[in-house]
Parts: sequence; C-alpha cells; structure tokens
Amino acid sequence: MESKYAALRRAAEETAAVDAHAHNLVADGSAFPFLRCFSEADAADALAFAPHTLSFKRSLRDIAGLYNCEASLEKVEEFRRAEGLSSISSKCFKAANLSAILIDDGIDFDKMLELEAHKAFAPSVGRILRIEKNHSAHQAGHWILADKIVGLKSIAAYRSGLEIDPNVSKTDAEDGLRKELSGQRPLRMSNKNLIDYLFTCSLEIAVMYHLPMQIHTGFGDKDLDLRKCNPLHLRAVLEDTRFSKSQIVLLHASYPFSKEASYLASVYSQVYLDFGLAIPKLSVQGMVSSLKELLELAPIKKVMFSTDGYAFPETYYLGARRARDVVYQVLSAACEDGDLSIQEAIEAVEDIFRRNALYLYKLNVSNGSVGQITAVADNNISLSEQDVLFVRVVWIDASGQHRCRVVPAGRFYDIARKKGIGLTFASMGMSSFTDGPADGTNLTGVGEIRLVADMSTLLRLPWSRREEMVMADMQIRPGEAWEYCPRNTLRKVTKVLLDEFNVTMKAGFENEFYLRKKIVSGDKELWVPYDNTPYCSTAAFDGASSILQEVYSSLKTAEIVVEQLHAEAGKGQFEIALKYVLCTLAADNLIYAREIIKSVARKHGLLATFLPKPDLNDMGSGSHVHLSLWENDQNVFMGSSEYNYHGMSRIGESFLAGVYRHLPSILAFTAPHPNSYNRIQPNTWSGAYQCWGKENREAPLRTACPPGIPLDLVSNFEIKSFDACANPHLGLAAIVAAGIDGLRRGLKLPEPTESDPANYASNSKLKRMPQDLLESVEALAADTILHDLIGDKIVTAVIGVRKAEIDHYAKNPAAFADLIHRY
Repeated sequence: MESKYAALRRAAEETAAVDAHAHNLVADGSAFPFLRCFSEADAADALAFAPHTLSFKRSLRDIAGLYNCEASLEKVEEFRRAEGLSSISSKCFKAANLSAILIDDGIDFDKMLELEAHKAFAPSVGRILRIEKNHSAHQAGHWILADKIVGLKSIAAYRSGLEIDPNVSKTDAEDGLRKELSGQRPLRMSNKNLIDYLFTCSLEIAVMYHLPMQIHTGFGDKDLDLRKCNPLHLRAVLEDTRFSKSQIVLLHASYPFSKEASYLASVYSQVYLDFGLAIPKLSVQGMVSSLKELLELAPIKKVMFSTDGYAFPETYYLGARRARDVVYQVLSAACEDGDLSIQEAIEAVEDIFRRNALYLYKLNVSNGSVGQITAVADNNISLSEQDVLFVRVVWIDASGQHRCRVVPAGRFYDIARKKGIGLTFASMGMSSFTDGPADGTNLTGVGEIRLVADMSTLLRLPWSRREEMVMADMQIRPGEAWEYCPRNTLRKVTKVLLDEFNVTMKAGFENEFYLRKKIVSGDKELWVPYDNTPYCSTAAFDGASSILQEVYSSLKTAEIVVEQLHAEAGKGQFEIALKYVLCTLAADNLIYAREIIKSVARKHGLLATFLPKPDLNDMGSGSHVHLSLWENDQNVFMGSSEYNYHGMSRIGESFLAGVYRHLPSILAFTAPHPNSYNRIQPNTWSGAYQCWGKENREAPLRTACPPGIPLDLVSNFEIKSFDACANPHLGLAAIVAAGIDGLRRGLKLPEPTESDPANYASNSKLKRMPQDLLESVEALAADTILHDLIGDKIVTAVIGVRKAEIDHYAKNPAAFADLIHRY
C-alpha cells in the first residue's frame, strides 16, 4: 500500500503549510516550563504526570530524533540549552516546513517574543487578534487597519461558555462590566452578558471587514468547563441572520466533540474547522479518529491544519510532523475505502495544509508578512481580484539585471505556480550588453531549469493593479535547487552562519538613483537631469514630492519600510533608505523597491536610473548597505562590558575582519560593472581605500553609532562599495561568506582610519581598493574561500560574465550611455 500511495505521502510531507493558529515563542530563560510543551496541565502536581502519557512518550522520541540525541527529557533539555533558541528554532521550523504562521498573541507567557521576531524563523507571519484581550470592541476597526490583522479570535469558552446570546443588550453588558470592575483583581472577564456582548460586537465587525472569527471549542487547560465548550451551543449565533455571511472557525477539532463540529460545518456555510492541538496532543489513534470524524460530514474545503504551536519551537514541529502523518493515514484509508481517488486525496492535502487557509484568511503571503490582499479560491484564481491578468515571475541574473517571464493569471495558478516555468541554463550567463551566455561561464543554451514561484513574495502591483509579481527560485526540478540560483546561494551561506555560530545577519539598503526627463532635440532623444539642486535641497524634494509620495505609498503596500528619503548631491539625484530586516528578505525588498521606483517614475514620464555613474562629471549612485548580526533577537555586533573593540563585540570584530580581508574579492559581486569603478573614487563617499573607520564616510567599511546607541558602541557597519549593478542576493552572499571566514579564523581588524583615507595615500599606508573591475575579478579568481562557501560553479559563471563586460566596454566605451535603461 505504501508504494501505491507514494505520491500522496510525498504531497503530505512536502507541501509548505500555512499554520493558521499558533502562539508566540518565549525567549531563552523564560520561567515557562518546557514540560508544558507536552501537556495542557498547568498546575505542578498535574504536570508531574505528563511524562506518563502516550503523547509525551511519542513526542519526546520525535524531538530527540530531530535533535539526534538521547530520547530523555534531561538530554533534550540539555541539547536545547547548548544550542540556544535561534538554532533549535531553525531546526524545528525547517522540519515543520511552514510557509506562514498566524499568531494569536493574546496569551501571556514569561519573556514572550514580539510578533515581529517570529519572522526570523518563518517566511511570513500574520496576526490573529484575541477579542477578550483587547476589550474595546467598538474600536476593532482601528485594530484591523493599524495592525494588519487577518482574523479575530474568541475564548468565550474559557469564560462563560459557548451558549452565547447574540441579542444581549448593551445595558446588560454595561452592568456586567460594572460588576467586573468592582470584583476581584487582577481583572479577568467572566460575566456572561459582557462576554456575549463583546463577542457579538466583534463578530459584527468581523463580518464588516470579511475577517474570520476563530473560536476556542472543545478541550484545553482546566480553566474551562468542558461541558460548555460543545460547538452545538453556538446554534443561536449560527441562526442569527446578521451572521449568515460570517466565517467561524472551530478550533482544536472541537475534541471530544469532533462529530458535532463536522455536522455544523456540513449544514452551516459559515462554519470551518481547524484541528490544531488535537494533533499532536492526542494518542495516534485519537488523532486519526478525530480527523476521521471531522471528515465524516464536513467538506474538505472547510478543514484546515494548524499546529497550535506555543512557547517552544518544538510545539510547531510536533504539530506539523504529526499532522502530515495523520492526514496521510486518514486520506490513504479513504482511498482504500473508495471515498477518494488518489488524485483527489492529493488535492485534499493541498486544501487542508494550504489552500483552505489562503482562501479563508484572504492571504497575500508577501515579504515576510501576511496581508489581506489576495484570496485564493477553489479554482486557484484570485477571488477578490479576478481582474488580475498577468503574473510576473522575476529573477535577477549574474549581471544584476531584472528579468521576468509573464504568465496569464489563470495558467499561473493552475499550472505554473506548482510546476514552474522553463528557462535556459544560459540565463545566468548573460551580460549587460547581450542576451547570450558569456564565454567562460560554462553555461550554454543546452539544458533547462525551472523558475519556481516563491509565493511568500507575491505582490499585487500598486502601479498596475491587474498584475502581480513574484520572486522565483531556480530549480533543476521542483524542490531541488540549481547551483546557480542566487536566492538559494544566499540561503545556503546564511544557514552556515546560523548553524556554526547561531547568528543571523540583517541588512538595510540605501537606494540612490537619478531622475531624468526626456527632451527631443532635432532627431535626438536626450535624458537630462530632473533638476539642478544640491544635497538635501528642500526645493528638490518639493519638486519631486508627488512622485516620491507615490513611491512611498507603493513601498508601503509592499510592506517595505522606508526610514528616510531626501535629495542627494547629484543633479536630479535622490535617496530612499529602507529599514533593516533579515538579509534574505532585504535582498528581495531591494529588488521590489527598484521595480517600484522605476515603474512610478515611468508612469510620470521620467526615467529612474540606478547606474553607478551615469554622468562622469556628477556624483555616483550606490546601494550602501548597513549590516548587523543577531542572536535570539539581540544585536550581537554591538560591543558590551565583556568585549568592546571600538564599539564592536568579539563576534562583530571577527565578522567585519573577514569582510575587510576579502573586500577586493567581494567587489566582484557588489561593484560588478566596469562603470562601478568610475564611482569608487577618493573624496566621493564611496570607499576608495581598503580600510575601516567609525563614522568615516570615506572608508568602504564604516561602523555606525546611530541615535539611541551609546557613543562608545556601534550597532552596525556600512559597506559603501555596493551598487545597483549587483545582484543583491549574490552580493550579500559574498559578504556573509567573508564574515564566516573571519569568524572561523577569529580574525582581527587593523586600527581604524580616523580621517580621510586619501591623506595616507602619499606614504602608501593604505592600499587602494581595486581601481577597475579586472582587479576585483583577479582577486575573486584567487579567493578559494569564497569559491568554497558560495559555490565554485556560480563563482565561475560570475567571473565569466565580468570578463566579457570588461572586454566589451573597453572596446565600446560609448555603450555606457545605454546602461541608464538597464539599471
């Protein structure tokens, strides 16, 4: 039977799941006991019996198997302490394979992580708002708009039960509130009239905003009266015509009332089911039985996965691992019984683990957050946005050019989203002057990869509302990364950084660009500066304000946070600085930011160019990047009382020392075009000499002490020699690889340069950075460490592209003029 259902098992194990109900993790050192990972009991005497349950014994073995340690509570906890939160979270979330998590942050744990912190562990994170924790029901609309809430949740079952009176009066609720306020402290709402009124008002708002309402049903900790948690008690609410268009999610499989929940989902269109907590807290047979009971009557389109993960990353892993196994068991049995065909069972897996949640919560999983923008319907075409015609599937090649294949929306959601789009091997060997593979790249027109959409990056284009855009991974076949894929290259080296040093890197880019306007002189078309104003000119900003406002609004729609924007020193030059985020997300954000800036400018009849040096007589444009190192939500680049080298920690110094040592090689990735070196000149704030300095804007490596940081410390370092001809994923990968080498070897920095580096040039104390691309390429060719960490094949391809561009632009210097249209 196993081989017969191999495709079904593969679907159950490999589908990237939407975790539709979970809770916050806690930091290391939390007083919340790890034993709670296995039990709903909270009192110490009851919790002491948890190790004697079937669930505990099975779950402990599951965790020990993941950690490759002895299956004992003592050894698992010992492993957790040794590895730290970031490392174990990485293991658990990778094994869980979650594309998004929706977090109810209304429960209080000791040292609970903020919602934003979970983006370090899961691709996308959304918020579920618990109404009893946020008492002002009449302000729910403000919650929704301000906090990007994707659903509401009620724990009325814990307070006064599910027999809710939807017609309770405001007067009775106010009387109930007065009784609550005059009662015991701390305040814990339990007055039935008040709870019922709050629930009813919140459900009305949920209907108004098309938000699902999750409701705790069935078992939980001893704070509830299980007799009042049967979802059949909700009949009055379900029969109320005001709520006929609501979307009510019965959580926890309503166990032990799973059959009752299944019945409700079959006869009420507004009822949906979520089986988190029942899986994995029950025995294997209990989990299988509960899911079978849900599917006895309920439509498959209404049954959803969640982990109900909380406090510990292991709870997410256990929920996902067991759900995949139980869903497979139940669906394969349904095939044996003749209830489903194998193909129907495979479709059911996709529905249960992903599609149903995307549809119900109207999710657009994008750029590290989830927003209520796009709902995916049964036919996989946008429900609320059926007017979407095209989906742009985007990749960035080795020469840093943005490219896309465009797929009609229907075909994308039916076929291309899952199977990918064919693309020639030659695509990563192309240069900025020709669309054929460069010699020496070892890439030709023979062979094909798949562009596979990363749906977590899906974006409805603010400037073209009938289109969507999504970043693509390059894969040999779905699920198997191509060695030349830039996004996977960055993921690969950041995984090494995390696995070996328990550290992640965050990045924030500054985007410098020129705005140009077109004039026609005779038969010539010229692109001239938008204005002639100086650095930070108020007049420059005022003149471009309408354009910049639209750019800002579009970036905000894409959930890309802008920290500052201003006019730069060049004629018609501007800068937009983006907030730092995890480096993998920062690279995607940079690509989307460039797309937005260029497209909005084009809409206004202008050209936005990011070319490093579009005018040899004016200032250059860079993509300066600020970088910091993080462990368990703590900035560990910053020094402390234990170690402070010019404001840096020991790990910060070694990482930066690695970047310093490999900087000439790194430039082949971050300043990758012959034109880049027209920009990297002394006294232009571009980093012309190999050195570093605190707040030294002439150094290529500047350590920074922004407002709010003690003056004797630094929080990040900036790389000046990074421009928009770079593929940002490859540029960041090179930096991470160099930093890893610094950490592995414990490298030390030289003394900082505390004045203009050009002052040292005459006595040769400082080396010039590579003065042309050939010098950088030669440095990279000899850099075996970057070859090993980044990957020899992709480094070879990069070198081939760079050499082709060196040769072409040396022979055709006039060709530089056309590059304003490519970058």
